[in-house]
Amino acid sequence: MELILDKNKKREHLYLEVFHYYRELIMEKKLPPGSRMPSLRKCSQELKLSRTTIENAYLQLAAEGYIISKAQSGYYVTDIADRQHTSVRKTEKHAQTPCRFDFASSGVDRESFRFDLWRRYIKSALRQDERLLSYGEPQGEADLRDTLADYVRERRNVLCSGEDIVIGAGIQSLLHILCPLLDQRRTVSFPNSSFVQGSTVFHDYGFQVDYRNKDCDIIYVSPAHMTKWGDIMPVSRRLELVNYSAAHGSLVIEDDFENEFVYLQKPTPSLFGLAGGQNVVYLGTFSRLLLPSIRISFMVLPPELSALYRKKADQYNQTASKAEQIALCQFIRDGHLAAQTRKLKRLYSVKLKALRSAVREVFGKDSQIQTGAAGTSLALTLSTTLTWQELQKKAQTNGLRLQLLREAPGKITLILSCSSMPVADFVPACKLLKNISQIQN
Repeated sequence: MELILDKNKKREHLYLEVFHYYRELIMEKKLPPGSRMPSLRKCSQELKLSRTTIENAYLQLAAEGYIISKAQSGYYVTDIADRQHTSVRKTEKHAQTPCRFDFASSGVDRESFRFDLWRRYIKSALRQDERLLSYGEPQGEADLRDTLADYVRERRNVLCSGEDIVIGAGIQSLLHILCPLLDQRRTVSFPNSSFVQGSTVFHDYGFQVDYRNKDCDIIYVSPAHMTKWGDIMPVSRRLELVNYSAAHGSLVIEDDFENEFVYLQKPTPSLFGLAGGQNVVYLGTFSRLLLPSIRISFMVLPPELSALYRKKADQYNQTASKAEQIALCQFIRDGHLAAQTRKLKRLYSVKLKALRSAVREVFGKDSQIQTGAAGTSLALTLSTTLTWQELQKKAQTNGLRLQLLREAPGKITLILSCSSMPVADFVPACKLLKNISQIQN
């Protein structure tokens, strides 16, 4: 030990010197987490101090969380150093420049949702005392499933019953249920590598994951969100995919994300409807229509998979909130979801036009913009000598969040989302983006 003690000090001060000495060793990880502290007897002998002084120092270390006592074993160092270092890193992260303009957000507009209305339905659900005393049904609440069957039949021509619908907290949780039903299928194709959550689940279940490979056993598509700037799969391509999958015995998973936000053309029929409910699994979610924090999604299974699921349904726990399911059921029955859809369609159509106008105003009429018939984003290609890493760093320093689509020599293509940013911020945000993209030093 290299501890130098002042023996002229009072005994009650000596134990603090021992305490500070060991605390420094622990925080510098010279005594790593899990290591055993010297016994009281050994420490007393080496420091030539009384056992009481050493014990008081150890008790102080234990009281402040640096060591822990184990019966019949001694004192051991805790992981307090790791936890405090993590806390420091988090503090440093939060100390970064606050976000002023967020072009990368996938959230919703603050004015798009009636919190007061939803609050009333939640309160009504919480008054159903007897119903809330039990766990939720593994497949989802029966009344919500029946209501959803009516909803998708009317809106998307998806003909099914409540027995064919499975409810879960997000698309990922539903894929965890679906994958074990697909024992005879081992390859899956996604449109591109941006489908991280879905491809991760399939990979974890041992599937071979490919991209844009129609010869796979499973073809995962998002027809209303083919590109991040809102391209929609045409009816001819949908029919081709349905016929191809039927001829080759492949399964299509239709993630109908953002089908509600179609502005510039009439909504196209669902693949499930075109296929007559055969060889197609339909996925839907309410995260964009309501709030991202309301994690209720649903899956419509074709007959053969629906029968397989019912055999093992009781082996799963329901992941979606029972109270929110009850509230959503009545919310839909009272016509509020249909009204919310119409409201959001108008809102985001106006906002997307305003964002496009702001980009034209700031970057010029000849700026390279890609927009589709749906969605809440557009793609903007910038000519710049900066790399994406350099542009992103400058953007973060100036409180601007960006999302990269692709990078090429002298060009960076960004996805600009209008969903959560106020319209009044579009022009200032575009001006800031233009300024930082031209800075060389």
